Amino acid sequence: MFNSLLQRHQSIKITLITLFSISLFACSEPEQQKKSPPPAISVYKVSVVEVGRHREFVARTQAFKEAHLRARVEGELIERHFREGAMVEKGQLLLKIDPANYDALLTQAKADLASKVSGKENAIRNLKRAKNLIGDGYISQLDFDRLMTEESQAKASVKAAKAALKRAELDLGYTTIIAPFTGRIGKVNYNVGNIVGPTSDALATLTVTDPIYVSFQVEEELYLNYLQEHKHSTDPKDVKIDLSLRLPNDTIYNERGQLEFAGTKIEQGMGTVELRALFSNPNGIILPGLFVTLITESQQKEAMSMVPQAAVQANQQGKFVLVVDKSLTVKQRHVVLGRRVNAMWVVEEGLDAGEQVIIEGLQKVRVGITVNPVLKMVNALTGTITEQADENPTSVIKK
Repeated sequence: MFNSLLQRHQSIKITLITLFSISLFACSEPEQQKKSPPPAISVYKVSVVEVGRHREFVARTQAFKEAHLRARVEGELIERHFREGAMVEKGQLLLKIDPANYDALLTQAKADLASKVSGKENAIRNLKRAKNLIGDGYISQLDFDRLMTEESQAKASVKAAKAALKRAELDLGYTTIIAPFTGRIGKVNYNVGNIVGPTSDALATLTVTDPIYVSFQVEEELYLNYLQEHKHSTDPKDVKIDLSLRLPNDTIYNERGQLEFAGTKIEQGMGTVELRALFSNPNGIILPGLFVTLITESQQKEAMSMVPQAAVQANQQGKFVLVVDKSLTVKQRHVVLGRRVNAMWVVEEGLDAGEQVIIEGLQKVRVGITVNPVLKMVNALTGTITEQADENPTSVIKK
């Protein structure tokens, strides 16, 4: 009986110890959760930038000057004096066609002219003598008329011979092809030894790409609005507008353009007007025939909030960002975005300047939790995130 009581006492003791341990663990778990630090995330202070009204157009680049060098006389190509793709100067000898045949034709034309001049002088002397004789009856009127005709024909023959000589000189000159302006010459389509002539394709193409044209199409409605707003001037160069280019590799070209030409008619079936802008191209980065995006922006600016692309997310309701408020709590904010400027978005609605948006650590947070924000800088051109050294992010948020 004593053993039975002892066993019961030990069983009760074990049970009490177990219950106490469970109770102690249950009480300590919330304490541990409460002591868990808030997640550290990176935030960006919403900036304000002066931005104008803008439009984007698909555009194509064109050479400022372009010359297709062609053979104007037929013959064998015997010389080439340039390297493909190189710069050539105005007046520089580029190609030469065998001049031997045209030298012979020029010599023949000179001899023919000399003969025609001699014949004209003889006809003039004969007519002069006939004038002295016809009054005395020594020559008939018929012979006199014949001599007058011969003199007129001799003079006409001299004019024809001079024209032939001029043509022979031109043909000889066409055997040398020189650069009509300074520019970059492209691929040669005919090598030395080929027979070329007026029916041949272009021997090479010479272009000027600095500056360079950018051609684009504008809807007729937009063009009419422009004409109504600028009644005082129809010269496109007077338009006060900022022009820039986005290249096919999604980078912004560092030169600004000037509107240079506006078409004089509406393209049938398209309902558009052709416009052309002029851009400086000192390094030759832009080549003719390149598809680019032309960005137009008014010079009248408006202060707009800007956020990095890294902060923007999307759901079924649209675009949104996660904002850290003054109490360091995460909140979701839907935004209306405007244009993209390099690595930034223009915010038309939903955010104010100075608010903090999360740009790193988005996977660690959810709406309603408290976070430990670290203020970062964002390169507006590349989107690179760097450390913020000058401000305490917490103090900024509490302002």
